[in-house]
Amino acid sequence: MRSVQILGTGQLLELQRRLRAAGHENVRSSMQRRIRRAAEPLRNDMQAGIRSLPLRAEPRRAGKRGGPSPTSRPLRATVAEAVRISVRTAGSPGARVWLDRSLLPPDLKDLPPTLLNSADGRVRHPVFDNRKRWVNQWSTPMFWDKTVRAHTPRMQAEVARVLDDVRNRLT
Repeated sequence: MRSVQILGTGQLLELQRRLRAAGHENVRSSMQRRIRRAAEPLRNDMQAGIRSLPLRAEPRRAGKRGGPSPTSRPLRATVAEAVRISVRTAGSPGARVWLDRSLLPPDLKDLPPTLLNSADGRVRHPVFDNRKRWVNQWSTPMFWDKTVRAHTPRMQAEVARVLDDVRNRLT
């Protein structure tokens, strides 16, 4: 899964310099809060989408055993809780919606970023961490990218509005 970045690097850097020079800390924190608020609907949709993401499995072959999961932790809910927002106004400024792997349990830390966002929708994984037995499951292809594309125009418009408001307050 790729992180999402809404960047207006030149505008944000120039605005950051002007805010520092003017000493407007409350304007700067307000700008960060509003940019974060612009990214929250995307994060919420990502989390809801991951929780409801359909995963179809291959039918079990004759003679294969099944059984309950050795963990009681649901995969989709666990991954959804790791979706985060970060807002930066210095360095590489912008808003980022990303999957924080540090919030995943140890057995999911190596989760490939494209696992739930593959082009064909295939999720290939070992059966209960047994590297000798692998299965395929299918989900919605390019789920992450489709959700991002749906939110991008709204977020860009909101960030532009925030920048205009801050620029007007400084002049």
